[in-house]
Amino acid sequence: MPPDMGPAGYGPDGMIKGRILVHAPHRCRLANEDRGITMKSLLRVLCGLLSALGIGACDVFDIEAIRPGVTTAVEVRDRLGAPNTEWRNEDGSLTWEYSRQPEGVTCYMITIGTDRIVRTVEQVITEAHMARIQPGWTQEQVRRLLGRQRSVEQFDLKQEVVWDWNIPREFGDETFFNVHFDRAGVVVRTSRSHKPRP
Repeated sequence: MPPDMGPAGYGPDGMIKGRILVHAPHRCRLANEDRGITMKSLLRVLCGLLSALGIGACDVFDIEAIRPGVTTAVEVRDRLGAPNTEWRNEDGSLTWEYSRQPEGVTCYMITIGTDRIVRTVEQVITEAHMARIQPGWTQEQVRRLLGRQRSVEQFDLKQEVVWDWNIPREFGDETFFNVHFDRAGVVVRTSRSHKPRP
């Protein structure tokens, strides 16, 4: 029996009767692609739920697919889930915050224009942004610039509240950028700290 034929027999007329199996590698490829798309969709939904709950452990992030001037607000939510925070801008646009804290080291601010099209995509956990924070800034200003912090600690003796962000490792150690506030919630200084590898 030829390799491309299924179970077969001979009919009364002597002709081969049976089911023909056509080798179709493109169908296998499409099936695999469909499974890949399904898995990506499931991961996006899961990450969106975790993000909405304030859990940043899921760092599967399809940010490269978000294109300014092309991607719509609906498509952003479909790909990335709900933002951690929505900031309203004076010109009527919205900025959606997608922070990867506490485990990740990025925070993307995606600005949506009044036409519901992505205007800009910016990764804000950078040296340039951290350098902008100066004594006298408010907590809201810091939060708007860097996005959600990793943790908050209070030091009674120093009368300080410290917010920190997980940033790219330095010297192989876990590295954190810290912003120190006084009791009134005003920045007094910034610093860095390291957690040595085990």
